[in-house]
Amino acid sequence: MEAVDPVRAVQKYLRREDNRLVVGEKTYDLKKYDGVYIIGAGKASAAMAQPVEDLLGDLLEAGLVNVKYGHSRPLRHISINEAGHPVPDEASLRGTERILQLLRQTGERDLVLFLISGGGSALLAGPAEGLTLEDLQRVTQRLLESGATIHEINAIRKHISRVKGGQLARLAHPSSLVSLILSDVIGDNLDSIASGPTVPDSSTFKDCLDILEKYGLADKIPEAVLNHLKKGARGDIKETPKPGDPVFEKTQNVIIGSNIQAVEAARIKAEALGYNSLILSTFVQGETREIAKMHAAIAREVLAHGHPVPRPACLVSGGETTVTIRGRGLGGRNQEFALAAAIEIDGLEDVVVLSGGTDGTDGPTDAAGAIADGTTVRRAKALGLDAGHYLQENDSYHFFQPLGDLLITGPTLTNVMDLRVILVS
Repeated sequence: MEAVDPVRAVQKYLRREDNRLVVGEKTYDLKKYDGVYIIGAGKASAAMAQPVEDLLGDLLEAGLVNVKYGHSRPLRHISINEAGHPVPDEASLRGTERILQLLRQTGERDLVLFLISGGGSALLAGPAEGLTLEDLQRVTQRLLESGATIHEINAIRKHISRVKGGQLARLAHPSSLVSLILSDVIGDNLDSIASGPTVPDSSTFKDCLDILEKYGLADKIPEAVLNHLKKGARGDIKETPKPGDPVFEKTQNVIIGSNIQAVEAARIKAEALGYNSLILSTFVQGETREIAKMHAAIAREVLAHGHPVPRPACLVSGGETTVTIRGRGLGGRNQEFALAAAIEIDGLEDVVVLSGGTDGTDGPTDAAGAIADGTTVRRAKALGLDAGHYLQENDSYHFFQPLGDLLITGPTLTNVMDLRVILVS
């Protein structure tokens, strides 16, 4: 977690030299700007704002960041608005409207710094014309339950919003716009992080209709949303800004942290502890239960044949899986991973599995994930808990809670997807 600390990440890519602001490889002459504005959205945006405030506090005209409830930090010059995640709420809309009001004050001689991290899709919420908050909530919930990938979910989020998919850059134009981005998506695709508010959008209205058809959602979402997407596909509604659009001429997007940094830090620490460590992948995606089976199979391979590394082994992976909701239980993708893995490694000695969300929250729970080993299923049976039943009901939280094996960290104030660790001693 220290490797993806948002304060350190900002300090690495942002520095001030008298009247010059250096962002990555680009330098801005602060004397050329009438005002500097700070906006942000995401679970880590308040933590990211701290070093920015320390650096530019004397120049700030105004600032506001939208964060998930419980993810605030004390700030002197920048206001904080707490709001809902992963489903937007009224506070999300109010905070987004306040950000848009700030942007309306800016002009060609202003500099806007935008702090983006995971969770920004829900926290930066402005429904497209003719749509409501309830429409956004229902669509988001349906998509989260469908098993759709984050890229697919965000494609639809962009096209029912007035700020996502490069549209915030359109609203900020002609100001100079700098986005500092903490990535929480596979491959660090800029147009997917927080639904890409400041980058060209590669998806289209037609893509959105194809996604709805793929997951059988066309008749499960609000009619107003479906009609909106159909109008866009016909060309009756303006598309999101695409590559080459002049609204991006004065925009700089910089990724300051990502999943590989957390995974690599875990690998290095494992080596220091005496493990033969190996990164499996940071591009892991797919149905959580299937990914858990694959990881358990690799643990068995280490036990049986010493491949891909001999014991003592530490296997690390990153990325983000998905859960297709079929039951009525409580949990998240990391807890479900640990439960599915527990079933697969039942009875094995010397194997332990951890799966956790780097933001400290897994699904709609207070846990970041869970830990399992070869005794988990047996210990659960002694308490009258059937692992298979709890997996079927997507109720991993209530499976691990009585065992004392939930991973509870509280908000970490960063967010770079998930981290999975398998130890074979």
